[in-house]
Amino acid sequence: MDNYEIQNLIISKIRDLIIQKNLEPGDKLPSERVLSERFKVSRRNINEAIKKLEFYELVKSIPQSGTFIATIGQTALNGIIEDILKLRDQDFKSLVETRILLESKAAGLAAARRTEQDLESIEKALNDFKNKMINKQDALQEDLLFHLAITRASGNMTMNALMLQITPKIISVFENNRVCNDEEYLSEIQRHEAIFEAIKNQDVELAVRSMENHFKMLVEFCSN
Repeated sequence: MDNYEIQNLIISKIRDLIIQKNLEPGDKLPSERVLSERFKVSRRNINEAIKKLEFYELVKSIPQSGTFIATIGQTALNGIIEDILKLRDQDFKSLVETRILLESKAAGLAAARRTEQDLESIEKALNDFKNKMINKQDALQEDLLFHLAITRASGNMTMNALMLQITPKIISVFENNRVCNDEEYLSEIQRHEAIFEAIKNQDVELAVRSMENHFKMLVEFCSN
């Protein structure tokens, strides 16, 4: 059972606990220690599941006080949790389509809104990525940081939060299932550079086109 499955199992058990105990909005959940013992999982697993529920604003953790159920009705709470549990079954292609829509828009917004500090962050991530690629090392983390730096530069924090949810999974699956030759390594670097230059020059249309071009390989990968 991988980490996503464990998180979903815990979330499902928390939902069942809320129903069994007839907990109401604003009621306090048992402590992480108690939940850990009850569900027979680690406290770290409980903490990760709670953070996921917090992301969707279904619970709120207050330091020194505990974790409380959001002030929404139980029907709505159950419905949202059901949707969260189904996300694990979402096909890879759907995630990629969502990422392309988000990142293309983010690139355009970044070109329009980026600050000099944003540009420095994107350039640093790009250089780190290039160094790893040139040396044919695993550049998964650097690739992720490059794309997240662009999303942050868009100034849209909701978009940034969504990217944090879906991008790591997509990049890891893609990187683990392809083999690059020297020409492909160079092409990958050039695509990243084109995105950076468009954002640097604040060319919104070119930034969007460059990001879409960057994703052509990913689209082809999904079609195979």
